[in-house]
Amino acid sequence: MSCRRWLLADQLGPHFLDDSDQPVLLIEARELFRRRPMHRQKAHLILSALRHRAAELGDRGLLLRTGTFREAFDQLAEPVEVCHPHSRAAMRFARSVPGLAILPARGFITSPTEFAAWAERQRGPLRLDDFHRHALRRHEVLSAPAESASTHRPPRSTDATRPVPPPPPVVEDEIDAQVRHDLDRWAADGVRFMGRDGPRRFPATNTEAQARLAHFLRHRLPEYDRYAEVMSAHDPLLAHSGLSSSFNLGLLDPRPAVRAAEQAWHDRLAPRAAVESFIRGLLGWREFLWQLYWYVEPRPLGEGWLAATEPMPQWFAELDADAVEARCLADVLATVRDTAFTHHVPRLLVLGNYALQRGWRPAELVDWFQRSFVDGADWVMNATVLGMSHHAESPPVETRPYAVDGTYIDEISDYCVGCRYSPERALGDLACPYSGGFEMFLHRNRARLVDDPRLAAELACRNEPEHRDAVLAQEEKRGSTAP
Repeated sequence: MSCRRWLLADQLGPHFLDDSDQPVLLIEARELFRRRPMHRQKAHLILSALRHRAAELGDRGLLLRTGTFREAFDQLAEPVEVCHPHSRAAMRFARSVPGLAILPARGFITSPTEFAAWAERQRGPLRLDDFHRHALRRHEVLSAPAESASTHRPPRSTDATRPVPPPPPVVEDEIDAQVRHDLDRWAADGVRFMGRDGPRRFPATNTEAQARLAHFLRHRLPEYDRYAEVMSAHDPLLAHSGLSSSFNLGLLDPRPAVRAAEQAWHDRLAPRAAVESFIRGLLGWREFLWQLYWYVEPRPLGEGWLAATEPMPQWFAELDADAVEARCLADVLATVRDTAFTHHVPRLLVLGNYALQRGWRPAELVDWFQRSFVDGADWVMNATVLGMSHHAESPPVETRPYAVDGTYIDEISDYCVGCRYSPERALGDLACPYSGGFEMFLHRNRARLVDDPRLAAELACRNEPEHRDAVLAQEEKRGSTAP
């Protein structure tokens, strides 16, 4: 008989088991929710996914509800194994459990050995683009030449009237009802949550996730490239799949998802540019972040090379969108508060960009993203927040920090229409907090920007002393107050 396998809450898909008869251990440890306030909808999704998986397994599944993971293992008297955990904290715990066998990682396409071999061949910094090209060749993805007509990259668009149907809704069941009842009880007992409760919006089972993936490939992937890098107040999802939580919970295996997207191009259901963009996210970006998380030795989260020592203000930490007048920031904060999700562009250019401009502590921002988003995972947020938004990790994920002004946000969104602030203004009552904040960021970090040609050029254009001093005084007066 197979050894009982412990499925962590991010290993809930069928590809984490070897056969249909394997006994399974699932642990619902309350300590996970007590440590620090988690978004209510994220807590609901985790519990719902665990309990749905237990229901699917029937007699094969042993679901233990304990205060801590240690208490759960104290109850066991049989050998247990686990696939490579997806966080360093979980790995430390797994290694501390006597007799717990740790198997190789699953849920990713590239093996750690293969990544290490690739990394050791690189003569310079490890870069996403280089790894993505390697992964495409290694796994023979999109290896067929593109037809000339299908290589056209459609222009970006923020038109909210595009004919893209919404993803199929999630239908809650009695398990979700019990989860909501338990979370209400926990809250009454003193467990703190953030954000608002609401109907479950994201898949909690492999069946639900597969249905979402099939719908995305058929109806939304064809428009993915057009809308991947834009934002709209009318539709927070646009043509995105909304499946990041499904991959991060282990409900979906990325390998067949990549092949299915590739097949959509072969079947002429989606243009190559859209398929390339989606596959880059799975085979390139997701794999690269995961491998870097384990390949690079961890270090204390500090300032990096940018000035970032200010604490996160309470209105941001508590998702108080009603305190904000800037339309883009108010809308994105409200979306996170109400759904625990936005796609990657608002995360980087609205949330992360604002924090970067004002020099908020990177460690606090990483923690906030992990707790606020349904797909928030340690290995994801460390790289995206530190390596991209704050440019504070070594090696950096990108060559420059994600700092932009209000005019760029205006270019890629419809947020500035109807906003009380003017994106062209960095000074005065109508000054956009992103345009003023961008100039403040440039001046505060001027000594560090000499090696970045674009940001150094931006600084040179804004270095007239009188204007510079006025902007700095204005933004320092704004301080941590909501814009």
